[in-house]
Amino acid sequence: MYDKNTLGLVFFPAFDWKISPTHPERQERLLYTRDQLLEEGLLEHPAIREYNPLLASWQDIERVHVGAPSLKKWVTEAHRVSVGGAIAAAEAVMRGEVTRAFSLVRPPGHHAMKMVHGIRGFCTVNVEAIMIAYLRRHYGVRRIAIVDTDVHHGDGTQDIFYHDPDTLFISFHQDGRTLYPGTGFMYEYGGPQAVGATVNIPLPPGTGDEGMLKVLQNLVMPMLNDFKPEIIINSAGQDNHFSDPLANMMVTAKGYARLTDLLKADIAVLEGGYSVQEALPYVNTGIVLSMAGLDYSQVVEPAFDEDRNRQRPDVTRRIDDIIRKWADQWHRRHEMQVDALLGLGDFWQDRRQIYYDETGISEYRDEKIRLYPDKVGYMSIDSRSDGGPFGSQHVYATFIPWQADEECRKDAYDATLAAKKTGNADRYVVVDPMKDVQEDI
Repeated sequence: MYDKNTLGLVFFPAFDWKISPTHPERQERLLYTRDQLLEEGLLEHPAIREYNPLLASWQDIERVHVGAPSLKKWVTEAHRVSVGGAIAAAEAVMRGEVTRAFSLVRPPGHHAMKMVHGIRGFCTVNVEAIMIAYLRRHYGVRRIAIVDTDVHHGDGTQDIFYHDPDTLFISFHQDGRTLYPGTGFMYEYGGPQAVGATVNIPLPPGTGDEGMLKVLQNLVMPMLNDFKPEIIINSAGQDNHFSDPLANMMVTAKGYARLTDLLKADIAVLEGGYSVQEALPYVNTGIVLSMAGLDYSQVVEPAFDEDRNRQRPDVTRRIDDIIRKWADQWHRRHEMQVDALLGLGDFWQDRRQIYYDETGISEYRDEKIRLYPDKVGYMSIDSRSDGGPFGSQHVYATFIPWQADEECRKDAYDATLAAKKTGNADRYVVVDPMKDVQEDI
């Protein structure tokens, strides 16, 4: 049984965007999927309604990102349509035209951070984060959960929401000690204002359907029940598949469909997945069937071998240990929040280096969070970079939280003006996601 127009679908294969002709992030990722859905007759099914992507505005992108030297130097029209595809999917759900929506778009986005100095992990701007800022700006949505099922840690999404207590970011991925980007460990659990709002679940290589579904049922779903989000977003990476050339996991198309069935995300946005012929048509078909409330039990990829794809006992034991440790950490998160703020005073500070692997650029950041006793504070990033086509860049950006009151906004502007008087950056920028203009000071 199904409801008419249960699922909204958006396709954007980005014919005119690629890193190189043979790069795994290419248009065929979606073309084989569309062929499979057409062959199965799913695009004509009454439970499915197809939507065209929109062209995201610069204002949409500037609610989240600051570019060096500017966003227009890095962001192409293809990126704007990819983001617009996710916004179109979200709009269809928010208007009540469909119950759920799946945005099958590229380029992907979950490695893109607040600052944009180039391309990281095939990503330039963060599709889901921009969509979420749009939902908050236009629909007043507050509590949002993002479940990232890509095999690579969603470090860009983590960067954007690490200090937001109203956005629960859950990423389960292949252990960062064995795979790009080398992050996503259990001790990365949110900033001092948002302890426990970031949940990283690093899974051992060889994790299959059994382990992934166990993590979802025994850990992720209880967390979602506790957090009570208004909307659940699935960053639907599909490179945990056993045939993916960039990773070492054992998940099947039917496993992904079952995960989708259990998670019941309101909006899914395609991320990674680079087994173009052996996996993507079948995984995406399974996800579409599941999101539309249709039978996915017959979805089996030709290369599937039950014996070869069985999860090893040592992998199962490691996953059980991760579940126990995170369940304990989750139950202690409020106590950990108190401990995290002890002795910090008015500011939290951090320094780190970020590498843009696709463009050979290193970014050096000094980050500062204003800590208030009763509300979320603004964040300042003093960001320098070297290398790349535009040479060295130096940008000072202040990010006002979407929850900010007038005191926080005034303090953020005052801090930026003070930094400009004593600093030597090329640009001083204030980002307020509740406004439609990014301001250069």
